[in-house]
Parts: sequence; structure tokens; C-alpha cells
Amino acid sequence: MEYGAIDLHSQRSLIRIVDADGAVLLDRTVASRREGFMGVFADRARMRVLLESGTESEWVAATLEACGHEVIVADPNYALMYGARGRAVKTDRRDVAALAEACRLGIYRRAHRVSAAQREVRRVLRVREQLVRQRTQLICLLRAQLRQEGYRLPSGSSETAAARCRALSLPAALVAQLTPVLTMLEALGPVIAALDAETTQRAAADPVVQRLMTVPGVGPIVGLTFRAVVDDVDRFADAQQCTAYLGLVPREASSGARQRKGAITKAGPSSLRVALIQASWAMWRQRQGRAALHAWVERLAARRGRRIAVVGLARRLARILYAMWRDGTDYRAVPLAA
Repeated sequence: MEYGAIDLHSQRSLIRIVDADGAVLLDRTVASRREGFMGVFADRARMRVLLESGTESEWVAATLEACGHEVIVADPNYALMYGARGRAVKTDRRDVAALAEACRLGIYRRAHRVSAAQREVRRVLRVREQLVRQRTQLICLLRAQLRQEGYRLPSGSSETAAARCRALSLPAALVAQLTPVLTMLEALGPVIAALDAETTQRAAADPVVQRLMTVPGVGPIVGLTFRAVVDDVDRFADAQQCTAYLGLVPREASSGARQRKGAITKAGPSSLRVALIQASWAMWRQRQGRAALHAWVERLAARRGRRIAVVGLARRLARILYAMWRDGTDYRAVPLAA
């Protein structure tokens, strides 16, 4: 059997193919395009091909699988795959040689490959996130420019910011200078509203998201984001692994009798971590004094402060969502014991 490896880059990628004894059969650089990979792998017998997980790894893997090959998308953080604990000299040629040897010997750790359906959901959520961020920046710019001239933008929702600005009695010159900002805000509004409607429809059609939304503070965006990021609940052995993947566990440097813990690691996708913290603030505002979870947050806030308490609540919220998805159960608030 032959074994292949790809050191994938955005423009040109290195390919190496070896036999069962490690002898090099092919060593070539190709353009990082479908036709480039097809030209190398289309006519070869079935082989195992290894490449690192990255932005473009999924479409490359799908292209090679269409040629009939077994594709391994590997975790690049697995140091043993490169054959040395520390690499004093690192080049693309050495990388692809190490990957080919790791493929032949089976020294790799598979990375999770997100399903096509959840990749589509992630794309919709990222587009919406970027447009919302852009709208927020425009509103901040609008407020700042008005304040420089002694005016204030009245309070209100983001959707009505442009209308509230146009309702002010402003000098004609200032209106002309702010028109590009107002035009962009008015153009972004319908687009974001359409994306909100789409996310609501997607959430309503997904039974897992509907179950997650039974938690107070968890709406369509948080539910869809958790569903899309986790993708497969069975890939985590327990809730601790899930929260560690999301970067909500504290850093630790402990040895012997010494134990040191710091801020959260912030590993993994930041979009879900931010969404969970926002949901935790919503749960904080909706807290009811007789719920055990809210009583726990209150005690933590009294001891460590509100910010740390909200991060702790986000970690516990992630565990709750994981358990609900794993067990197929809806949220049920535990009453506070008398």
C-alpha cells in the first residue's frame, strides 16, 4: 500500500508519496487547486493520505475522497506526528517528509471533521456576526461624530439608529458628512433582519436546538452556535472535555504540593465562548431566588465578583447544554432546598 502526505498552503502545496518501506515514490509541488490535486491522485491506486487540519483541509479531503482514497485530517498540535519534540530547523520539505512517515506508521491524531450541514450553519452565523459587528462599529462612529458637534444620538435599538439620527435637527453640512454612515446602516438593517429570520427557521427545524433553547437565556443564535461548534456530542467523553475544548476551564500550572490556577484558557472557537457568556448575563438578569443554579451564582459572585461568577456560569451552562443534548432531555430548574 502507498501512503501520501500533503503540506497544505493557500497557493502551492507539497505532496509526498511513499511505499510501505518508506521509499519515496513521488515528491512534487502543485498549485493548491482541485485540478492540481486531481492531477496527482486521480489515477493512483487507493492509498492513505494525511494532511493537517486547517482552513482549506475539508475541501481538499473531499477532493481526495472523490478519487477513492482514505483521507486522514490530523490535529497539527500532536507533536509526535512530526517525529521530534523540538524542531530546530523547520521547512515545508521537512514537514511533508515527517507527515508522510507519520501516515505510514500511523502516528497521528485525527481531528474532528465538521459535517456539511453544520459547516453551512457556521457560515451563516459567521456572516451574521460580521455584519452585526460592522453595524455596531458604524453606530459607535455615528455617536462619536455627533458628540464632537454637541449632539447626542437618542437611546434605542440598533435597527432604528439611522432613523433616530435623521430625526435630529442637524446642520446641512453635518448631515451630508454623515450620509455615507446612515446609508450603510439603512442597508445593513434588512440584511441582518433576513439572516435573523433564517437562523430562527433553522433553529425551529432542528430538534436538538429546540431542546437547548429550553434553558433560560439560550435563544436561536446561542443554540445554533452550540450545535454547530460541537457538531457531534459523542466526540466528547464527558462535559469536562467539552468545556476544555471551548476554553472555559482555568489554566493550571501545578506540581507536587503546589497548585496554581489562572484565567480561563480561551482555547477553541471564540464565537461560542462569547455566546455562552452573553447567555450567562441573560440568565443572571432573569435569575429567580428559588433556583439552586442562581443561588450558586449569587454565592460565587459574593465571594469572587460578578465577572468571575458569570464566566463560571458560562462553564456550567456549557455542561448543562452538553448533558441535555447527550441525554435527550429538556432543561428543568432544580429548586433551592429549604
